[in-house]
Formats: sequence, structure tokens, C-alpha cells
Amino acid sequence: MCRLLGYLGCTIPLERILSDPPHSLIVQSYQPREMREALLNADGFGLGWYHPTQQTDPFTYKNIFPAWSDLNLKSLGRYIESERILAYVRSATPGQAVNLTNCQPFQFERLLFVHNGYIKEFRTSLYRLIRNRLRDSVYQNIEGTTDSEHIFGLLINELTSAAQPTLTEALRTTLMILEELVELADVKALVNVIICDGQQMVASRFAVAGIPPSLYYLQNDPKFPQSVIIASEPLFPGNWHSCPEQSIITVGENLDIHIEKLA
Repeated sequence: MCRLLGYLGCTIPLERILSDPPHSLIVQSYQPREMREALLNADGFGLGWYHPTQQTDPFTYKNIFPAWSDLNLKSLGRYIESERILAYVRSATPGQAVNLTNCQPFQFERLLFVHNGYIKEFRTSLYRLIRNRLRDSVYQNIEGTTDSEHIFGLLINELTSAAQPTLTEALRTTLMILEELVELADVKALVNVIICDGQQMVASRFAVAGIPPSLYYLQNDPKFPQSVIIASEPLFPGNWHSCPEQSIITVGENLDIHIEKLA
């Protein structure tokens, strides 16, 4: 289990969203309020961001140490500015290695991806089933061993298919495939994700045979005008909305929000 954060809006220093709020992602690494299956997020963290003026691939910074102990994070947060930011703090699923290869955000071209949740007994339940569905080019890009990266692989497999779906369509199909495989293996899966392609942000609050983890969104708060924030837990008091269970949330480039309830 992890805690997630996504930001889409006006250009801000990373520290404004990452460490300044009273219940920031840094605080959530050692004092989360709404985690049901872990106590701490001390198994690393990562963040990704896009250059505010250049169409380059996104940048990432990852560490396997707790977010609260990284001496570089404060300086990076003060120096780096962006309009699109993804971040997470990690509580590793038992049995999964704590190393940089398994650290999020995962990246494919201009796409960034973070996941909160797990697939029960992944190595013996869905590991082979997911890999068997991937085209060779996608299969070869998987470097780690986590269920999270394999979910990302399924998404990339759909996104780069001949059908050329939108990001929202690709995520919907990925979730339906996961539901089918999870039911076949008779296990449990929690699949909260946030994805950004440098323009839009798409997220899910989804589970199979379980209750999905918490996920909230906030639009145009006075502290962050002309912005949308998606987070596992509210960062500060405000008009936060709980994302519906079994849903996909799409935030467009113009900050419009569309919520699709999945059957």
C-alpha cells in the first residue's frame, strides 16, 4: 500500500504541493490517516514532473529511503517548478524487493504512472497471466518485479495497440482485463492509479473482491487556484471530494473533470 499525489494546474514549486501542506505526502509517509493495511510508507518514494515550457519527456527522482529522511528533497522541492506533478510514498507489499527498479513513478515516453494497492499473491497468481498478454516490446520494458509495473505494462499494451485508444479508454480496458484475471485466479486486487501524459491526468479508484483505498480530488481551491489535485488523503482542509468507488476520473488539459462509474 502507498499514498499517491497528482497535480495539474498553474506552475508551482514542487514544495508547494509536496511538503508545505500540513498533511503533505511527506507527513503521510510516517503518519497516514486512512491506510487500512499498513502503518507507514517507509519503503521509498518517487516523484515525476514535466518541464513547464519544453515538450521533453518527464523527469523523475526516486529513492528507496523514507521520504522524511532524504536530505535532497527539500532543495529539489524549492528549485523545481512544474504544472504537472505525480508523486508517491511506498509501503512495499510483503515479498516485493525494495530497490530503485521497483520504485515509482514508472515511465513510458511522456507517460508517468503511480499505483496504490496490490494483487494478492501476485507472483503465484497473476504474474504469468499478465506477462502472457503482453506484446514482446512491452514485455521487454518491464524491469522490476512488482504488481504495479505489470499493471502499467497492461496499460501500455492497450495504449500502443492498433486501436489507438485514449488514455481513459486504455485504463478502462486495463481494469476490465485485471478484473477478469483476478476473478480467474480467485484472488484480490486493489488498483488505485494516477497517470499523466503531460497534458491530462487520469486516475482510478478500483478493486476486485475488496474495497478500494481512499482517493480524493480538489478543484480550484483558493490555495491552488486553476488547478486540480488528486490525492490518497486530503493535504489540507478544503472542499475535497471522495472519488466514487469503482470509477475513473479524467482531468482534461483545461482542468475539466469527468467521472465515469464502472459497472
